[in-house]
Amino acid sequence: MHHSSLQDLQDLRVAVTGGTSGLGLALVRELHAAGAHVAFVARTPGRVADVARSLPGTHGLVGDITRKDDIYPLALQITAALDGLDVLVNNASHLGPVPLALLADTDCEDLEAALAANLLGPFRLTKALLGSLRASARDGRPATVVNITSDAAATPYPGWGAYGASKAALAHLSRIWHEELREHGVRMLALDPGDMDTPFHALALPDSDPAALKRPVDAAREILHHLIDKEPA
Repeated sequence: MHHSSLQDLQDLRVAVTGGTSGLGLALVRELHAAGAHVAFVARTPGRVADVARSLPGTHGLVGDITRKDDIYPLALQITAALDGLDVLVNNASHLGPVPLALLADTDCEDLEAALAANLLGPFRLTKALLGSLRASARDGRPATVVNITSDAAATPYPGWGAYGASKAALAHLSRIWHEELREHGVRMLALDPGDMDTPFHALALPDSDPAALKRPVDAAREILHHLIDKEPA
């Protein structure tokens, strides 16, 4: 069994959404350190500029994956910046109501916002980049989409209705798309990074002890190892 090292990521062309905070930022940093070509997307221009400056050679793109009109321009910017695309990481997420709420107390708008970020955004962006991913697969490159999911997608945690339902939909979308894209050589992975010490987690559970949580850098490395390890044919 070939033991994968993150050096295997060298020269891989990777796009990460939600790339200026938490897991997304950890992924961008690890990919950059491993010599991958990285484009990342986030909504706040100042944060995008700061991260791009701190990691020379990365491409920071400002956009909101929940906005339909942002998707096509972002897809074009990603493939132009990287000269194609091997891996898309759909990491940007929306929690639903903050503070967390029971479904009976959840506004329709909060459910819509969770679905827009956690399901429709990844669907639209993946679809817009599929041609590039299929071209990458034809060139024998590891064309992969990684959708970041959560145990809240499978376990019915009270208060996590909007988030859990949207992530459950994303996980199943991933499984179906994986079957459909198999013949084209494109993999679709739904990966759960676990509970991490991130701003996102602090927003959801302000009273939790950060020391008891996984560091985003460790979750990022686990995800990247999944990326390199070839699944048995």
